[in-house]
Amino acid sequence: MIRPRSVSRRQFLRRSAHVAAAGFAVPVFVPSGVLAYQGNPGANDRIGVAAIGVGRQGRALVRNAHGKRDARLVAVADASLPRAEQVGREVDAEPYQDYRKLLERSDVDAVISATPDHWRAITCIEAAQAGKDLFGEKPLTLTIREGRLMVEAVRKYERVFQTGSQQRSHSANRFGCELVRNGRLGKIHTVIGRNYPSPWEADFPGQTAPEGLDWDLWCGPAPLVPYHADLFAPRANPGWISFRPYSGGEMTGWGPHGLDQIQWALGMDESGPVEVWTEGEPFDPPTYTEPESRARGDRLCAEPKVFFRYANGITLELDRGNPGGGIFEGEEGRIEIFRGRVTSNPAELVEQPIREDEIQLERSNDHMQNWLDCIKSREKPIADVEIGHRSATVCHLGNIARWVGRHLRWDPVAEQFPEDEEANQYLDRPRRAPYQLPETI
Repeated sequence: MIRPRSVSRRQFLRRSAHVAAAGFAVPVFVPSGVLAYQGNPGANDRIGVAAIGVGRQGRALVRNAHGKRDARLVAVADASLPRAEQVGREVDAEPYQDYRKLLERSDVDAVISATPDHWRAITCIEAAQAGKDLFGEKPLTLTIREGRLMVEAVRKYERVFQTGSQQRSHSANRFGCELVRNGRLGKIHTVIGRNYPSPWEADFPGQTAPEGLDWDLWCGPAPLVPYHADLFAPRANPGWISFRPYSGGEMTGWGPHGLDQIQWALGMDESGPVEVWTEGEPFDPPTYTEPESRARGDRLCAEPKVFFRYANGITLELDRGNPGGGIFEGEEGRIEIFRGRVTSNPAELVEQPIREDEIQLERSNDHMQNWLDCIKSREKPIADVEIGHRSATVCHLGNIARWVGRHLRWDPVAEQFPEDEEANQYLDRPRRAPYQLPETI
């Protein structure tokens, strides 16, 4: 599906007039900056941005937004109040520990959610209900069901939602996907991705939590366990990204980078595979009782290997591919896309420009700016919530196939495993009270 490019203020107003004339409702909410879109917005015209979760990735996103002339940082929230205070000082934003206080502010137009994965859906749905536009870090969700609820909330409240799949805004990645979409390889038969490990379990001894950290809040909907520094950090020895209560492992850590590019190149932004299965030794995850590197867990949890099949017959193998993209094999050769570069065999495949009459994907060379532009124009950004949900779903399907250990059929329309009660139990996870999803979207 080819998405529209960003539009100018004049184009935006003209399109709005045409939509109204056609009898369709024009969104009532228009950020104050839209009227200054072609100028240099003053302080009162800039988009008020807040952030929930300002650890490693969250702080980077806050700094990125802080550097944009269209944005002003208003507030930040984190389960660690000292961390929120430190980041708040860096960007002159009000710090909070309870993110709900941040959502109550009328000067917050948009929210960046960079929480651990087990918190993302709750914060994003509640922010949409509060009338805020959203930038949701990848992976977008902890479960497939969460993703569909997020899409429903974003559509119901007419929010602009950018998924943090930054490679959608890399020109080389876009060009590589355009080559694949325009048939440079002829009929594609196989795509090779990285064999991402699934998560395993942790049973660490307790430590004293740092002053100012609300550990109960950090655990949130996940089980309440003793604090440990190598659980609190995203990537340490090994960090929460490797553990099942909080994440889908590197399948959802690196997976949304590479599998998102594969979805984009195959034109599957609103769909996905129809089969998933495994080959190899049964899944046998360890339980870490003391801190150690990811190496042992990654090795054990990369078995069995995962395969997908799309309705058009293309097979996706998670094997020897690169972590941030994919290798596409067809009748005319192969193309590899990987984090800002594209190569091919034969080499001349990537020397052919995309013609004007061919498929041209949306252009964005700045992921954060694309989001801010779309907040003003009210168009969908380059990595809309549906895209983020569908790419995360492929990751979740890989994990579920390992957990179930057999061939599964998947219905990407109903988002169910047909007539498979056991597999469907993995579409969502229990949540600890009172940290629940809203009862009504």
